[in-house]
Amino acid sequence: MSDQSTGERVRSSFDTPANQPHIQIEADGPYIVTGSPKLARRIRVQNTAGESVSWQAGDDYPAQPARFKLCRCGRSRNKPFCDDSHEEATWDSQLTADRAPGETRRQLFEGIGMIMTDDNSLCAGFAFCDRFGGVWEEINDTSDPQVRKRLKEQIAMCPSGRLQYWRKKGGAPEEIGYEPMIAVIPNGPYWVLGGIPVETPDGFVYEVRNRQLLCRCGQSKNKPFCDGTHWDIRFKAP
Repeated sequence: MSDQSTGERVRSSFDTPANQPHIQIEADGPYIVTGSPKLARRIRVQNTAGESVSWQAGDDYPAQPARFKLCRCGRSRNKPFCDDSHEEATWDSQLTADRAPGETRRQLFEGIGMIMTDDNSLCAGFAFCDRFGGVWEEINDTSDPQVRKRLKEQIAMCPSGRLQYWRKKGGAPEEIGYEPMIAVIPNGPYWVLGGIPVETPDGFVYEVRNRQLLCRCGQSKNKPFCDGTHWDIRFKAP
């Protein structure tokens, strides 16, 4: 399977460049980005029934300096970039996400020719999983090659990485080979692609994942990761 927007192939694991980009979370402050990853926009596409069906590439941002800051509090007047508004406001910057490896949380759903895994703590409500009766029902019908192919495509479009799939138990998750990139989702989080490490102020590095969503509304209860709160508060940002 290939990514329709980039033409990149699916691979069992993603490469880790020697000098890969890095995201450092500043205490009570923004995300500090180094290593010059691409900064882009990605837009969720819905059908006439309101179902999530694909991702559309928006305009890329101009190339950024080797070190730049992205707003984490949701209050910047220059979104997505930090303008130090966090210093003027009272907001909860506490990082509450579980630091244990994802395998300690992932549920396994075994189908024919694939195994789906689900880390519900990463759900951000983009709902690619809900079409066709839901991926948790579809996995039971994967003896049908068309259902299996469709399910793999749905899983790959899950931006948070909540859903993954393996070809066999104990294998590596099948992933699209993204270049390291941070995609800004309008009115939503940062979509961090390509295995960019995210480090806390105390030096802890979260499990490196190919797909992850970082909160930018400032109100997630699973910081630094998005938990879908931006939908509830009707967060508005380009």
